[in-house]
Amino acid sequence: MSISDKIEYYQIINEILDNNEFQKRKTYKHHGNITVYEHSLAVSKLSYIMAKKIKKDYKVAAISGLLHDFYTEPWQEIKEKKPLFEKHGFVHAAEAKKNSQQHFASLMNNKIENSIQRHMFPLNKIPPKYIEGWIVMLADKYISLEVFLNPKCLPRLLGFKRKIKEN
Repeated sequence: MSISDKIEYYQIINEILDNNEFQKRKTYKHHGNITVYEHSLAVSKLSYIMAKKIKKDYKVAAISGLLHDFYTEPWQEIKEKKPLFEKHGFVHAAEAKKNSQQHFASLMNNKIENSIQRHMFPLNKIPPKYIEGWIVMLADKYISLEVFLNPKCLPRLLGFKRKIKEN
């Protein structure tokens, strides 16, 4: 990313980065040793670069990428047993959209809301409506490939807790 692109990128997302509620994501673990803040920033940057390269709305891509995991509480701390389709992977996109609307109403538009809501396709059955949403979805999947570096984590990420054998 060129210096001018970096300046432009941070001008687009600065309001979000300065927000106290968004800053809390620095303490939320995502996958492995990365935080939700770090993951979201990586998805946002990649989405911005991809959208700009193909001449799509890179502002929408940057904002959507940053807010796609703006859920309320760290999923690893959820102790309540829930049916499969009510687990984090299936519901956090709607929660992120709602939080985004609440904290960043002035930044929201149909493309951003749709991109956040549908970034978990195919877990969420309906695909993104706009190309920017597809970009965020693909960037999220690509950035999340780090999970495969530790395959033992996959059952937990899918909502299945592994029983630890005691000797």
